[in-house]
Amino acid sequence: MHLHRAPLSDPPLPHRLKLSALWASLTFCYLYGDYFGLYKPGKLQHMLDGAGPMGPASQGSLLFVALLLAVPGLMVVLSLVVPLRVLRPLSIGLALFYALFVALTMPGAWWFYVAYSGIEIALCAGIIWLAWRWPRLAA
Repeated sequence: MHLHRAPLSDPPLPHRLKLSALWASLTFCYLYGDYFGLYKPGKLQHMLDGAGPMGPASQGSLLFVALLLAVPGLMVVLSLVVPLRVLRPLSIGLALFYALFVALTMPGAWWFYVAYSGIEIALCAGIIWLAWRWPRLAA
């Protein structure tokens, strides 16, 4: 016996939710990329010898990196609560910055990092595209 079911409903997601999800995905990729980087031979010893992610480990350099990586995570919630007139240029500017930053760290990197970097740049492009093409109210 065949039961006829009504088609599934797939209501459109609000732009803010899409933007928040892209920032969340970007954050996860950063975290996983850094985590897998710990498996590179000699990486942990290098850290134990005082090397940080961007030169010698110091309070200042680690604070800089912490803030650099906190921003995409904060954008997950800011995408949902910041006024649109601030959110749109903020998202475009930050996504451009992070895409450029990631692209500059790719040369000579291990394959896993290049793969994550490509995904991260694509996510940044998605953020830029979504923010740039934000729907306008009818006049």
